[in-house]
Amino acid sequence: MDVNGESVKTATNEAQKVVMVVDRNLPLGRIANTTAVLGISLGNLWGEMVGPDLTDADGQLHRGITTQTIPVLSGDAEQLLQLREKLTCQDFTEVTVIGFTETAQQSLDYAQYARRLATVGADDLKYVGLCLQGPVKKINRLTGNMALLR
Repeated sequence: MDVNGESVKTATNEAQKVVMVVDRNLPLGRIANTTAVLGISLGNLWGEMVGPDLTDADGQLHRGITTQTIPVLSGDAEQLLQLREKLTCQDFTEVTVIGFTETAQQSLDYAQYARRLATVGADDLKYVGLCLQGPVKKINRLTGNMALLR
């Protein structure tokens, strides 16, 4: 939703949706870390979804936050893997995916992550979270049966 309460649309005028899917079996701190990392990456990739700075009634500044509702859905390692595999299908080329893996989460810094990632094949990556952005109908088709993370 933009600041006027309308769905965000792309150049094709198609409504867009964002969801995160996180492995519900992670410890709470790792779930928080996963959503934080995915959110930062999403904001970097799709910066126009961050609204302008605002002021409250007392004139205090509040930095812009996302203008988009971002449901965080619950999955397990197998569901994340299946979802990631579906995203390689031609039907979902319009969906942007940001993946967060155990390899990334267990690395101490980005250089170590880059080195470790270069040694792991795509089939051996274990996803702990995915962030999807794309046409509402496609996102719903992919995640419509998934529950909110609680």
